[in-house]
Amino acid sequence: MRIPSKKRQQGAVSIIVVASLATLLAGLGLALDAGLGYMVKAKLDAAADGAAIAAGQAVTRGNNQSEQMANAQQAATAFFAANYPAGFLNSSATLQTPSVTFNNGTVTIDIAAQAKVPTTFTQLIGYRALNVATSSESIRRDLDMAFVIDTTSSMSDTSVQKAVRASSVDFLNNFDVTNDRVALMHFATGTVVDVPFKAANARGFDRTTMTTNINNYSFNGNTNSEEALWNARWQLNHQITQPSSLRVIVFFSDGAPNSFSSTFPMTKTSCTTNTGTIVSSDDKPTGSGQTDNPGGLYKLGVQTSQALSGTCYDKTAATVDHLPANYNAHAASEPGVTFPIVTSSPRVVTQDMNGASYKLRYQNINRASRNLLEAMAAQARSEGIYVFALGYGPYLTVGKGADNELGQDILKCIANVPDGPSRCYNPKQPTGVYCYAATPADLRPCYSQLASQILRISK
Repeated sequence: MRIPSKKRQQGAVSIIVVASLATLLAGLGLALDAGLGYMVKAKLDAAADGAAIAAGQAVTRGNNQSEQMANAQQAATAFFAANYPAGFLNSSATLQTPSVTFNNGTVTIDIAAQAKVPTTFTQLIGYRALNVATSSESIRRDLDMAFVIDTTSSMSDTSVQKAVRASSVDFLNNFDVTNDRVALMHFATGTVVDVPFKAANARGFDRTTMTTNINNYSFNGNTNSEEALWNARWQLNHQITQPSSLRVIVFFSDGAPNSFSSTFPMTKTSCTTNTGTIVSSDDKPTGSGQTDNPGGLYKLGVQTSQALSGTCYDKTAATVDHLPANYNAHAASEPGVTFPIVTSSPRVVTQDMNGASYKLRYQNINRASRNLLEAMAAQARSEGIYVFALGYGPYLTVGKGADNELGQDILKCIANVPDGPSRCYNPKQPTGVYCYAATPADLRPCYSQLASQILRISK
């Protein structure tokens, strides 16, 4: 038997070591380059997702689908470039032209991007580059929105009115004029539906006409919030028979309700009943001579609180014999829905009016107004409608009304936010948003917050 020489054994070991080192280096290079590829893929994914979100927000801008598509594609491209720096880890990335598809109120935006990453060690085994790809999709649901603006006399300051007009117009610019459906209305002692939803379930809204209406608002009258919310619900539930997947009421006000509408039994012989609005003050009556507090009966649907001529309208609430059991101003329009006026909760309201003390009349009107607004909002939410509330100014943060309540607590109730009063928060119903604007300068940021939340839940 021949024993191998020592030199031959050393040569074989050298070959094994070299081969092992080559394999080890190839494995190490593959791990390093794979790690590089994963880092690029993560960056590419984030940039594509962000581009899809940015495009979904930008697609609302423009007066037609061509402009909206161009805005979406421009926003996607800009956002992708900002979030995927050129030459990131020596890679080169390409964003394909975003696809924007309009389909009966829903907009789908598809993003696709690729990146090429040069390798280092794996070039030794023939792999000169890694190709990484990603995709993202943003789907913006169709939207039905009733936009309600308070135009009461408490906002008589010209700088406040200017801010209300400008911020409200700016808020409308967040929504798609060809796909979203928007109805506009304003309220004080009564409610005026400026621009209803389009007929025959047509999509889109007339932003130009709405802008003109907002800029022409006058600010006077009492706070009949319930009539406004009733009209908002009516527009969403009856003007549209084929609702969108997302339905929202945006409610702007600077105070708590102090008026409500109904058909009231009258003491005057010339008219046995009259459908109108009865009002009270925001503040408690203090003197025995305040027989005109609460105020009189005013014509339903008229914004101003100025009493109209006619035997059925009077400047004293004593012309109302008693309060009806339920809100019946629109009983024929919505017979299946009942909102109690005379009730023991959440605030006690009796039917007493004619012959009762002015303090009791004031208390009944004031409490009934607040009960009705909260009940109507709860009904809207039970129907799947989100309520977003924007509160403005100093009147919301001081005690007002028969029970010295904070107006912002009532707005929190209608929005169904967790930090509102426990009596009205219902986690089983849609949770909206409440934003408080302490000054006119805060209105625009608050409106932006509401718009962002609406766009977020519409995706």
